[in-house]
Amino acid sequence: MAFDSGSVSFRLFYLQHAYDSGLIDAFAKHAAPPISSLNRDPISGWVTGRHLFDREITEEKCLFGPYLHAQLMRAEKKVPAPLLRAHLRLEEDVELRARDADFLPRAVKAEVKQRVTESLLPNMPPTLSSIPVVVDFRNGLLLAAALSDKQIDTLSPVFKETAGTLPILLTPDTAALRRKQVNANDLEPVSFSPDTTLEPPVESTLGMDFLTWLWFAWEKEGGVYHLPDGREFGIMLEGPLTFFREGQGAHEAVLRKGTPLNSREAGTALLCGKKLKRAKVVIAHGDEVFSATMDADFAVRSLKLPKGEQTEPAGKFEERMLFAETFWTAWLCLYDRFLDQRTDPKQWPKTLEAMRKWIAHIGPPPAE
Repeated sequence: MAFDSGSVSFRLFYLQHAYDSGLIDAFAKHAAPPISSLNRDPISGWVTGRHLFDREITEEKCLFGPYLHAQLMRAEKKVPAPLLRAHLRLEEDVELRARDADFLPRAVKAEVKQRVTESLLPNMPPTLSSIPVVVDFRNGLLLAAALSDKQIDTLSPVFKETAGTLPILLTPDTAALRRKQVNANDLEPVSFSPDTTLEPPVESTLGMDFLTWLWFAWEKEGGVYHLPDGREFGIMLEGPLTFFREGQGAHEAVLRKGTPLNSREAGTALLCGKKLKRAKVVIAHGDEVFSATMDADFAVRSLKLPKGEQTEPAGKFEERMLFAETFWTAWLCLYDRFLDQRTDPKQWPKTLEAMRKWIAHIGPPPAE
């Protein structure tokens, strides 16, 4: 999903080095090979954000104010599974007749498959995929449409090869260490359920703790907060909701449709020791409204940005990136607030007690 139009999905990465517009030369040196060079082996490299065939990485095409916009493109030839199966069946039938046999040994089947695949590949059109990225020079961040572990593992070494340093994925743990010098491993795991027979999770669940706390804080405090520069913003949560707890029974529960935040099912999930793993978050700043599905690992999914006023492509792109910055700044501002409470030895026990009372209130009444 690109950054220049529509909704955006991305992960944030910390950059370990301060970069500037000179980074464009490094991207240009690692530009993707021409598609015409594609043979049996995949090819990959950087292209511009305009389209996957544009290998001309220049300041004019890729630099927009303090942002570098590019895509990590991968091209390969694949034989569609139905086509491969059909050709395999044909060739296997030929082999069976030639051998006057009722079945083929496994080794022969493997040889037939390799032979058929190699004969079909040259005539296959290229299959293209990409990971759009934005390097934010001003904030020292990388925004990348890499949501899966596989995409992250693909992008990170390529960026290191290009820029010289490995980007650090922004997670609840790395953000706590960077922003508040808090090591998540030093925090005792906690259960929010008022059921005292439930054991806390074995490992830290800092992201889910935050998302569950945010639900509680929004309901109890009214959802109005301030950015570091003093600007006011409001926040609210919406469904669908995803709950998770490692252990016996159903580990994950998803509530959709209706009003899941006010449902007994949500209260039951919290009473059972589950924590919020994913929810839709709406942030309002003045007349600007943002909404996204947020994961407890801080993946931003389908972020809808305000329409904006810019019409020229470069100005529009910068405006969209500033909108995205407003959203993730507000999100991390809320996370800072949570960390301050989580690490306060006097405040946290009070917050924990209040959350357990809140969960007991929204949960189903005890059976008579």
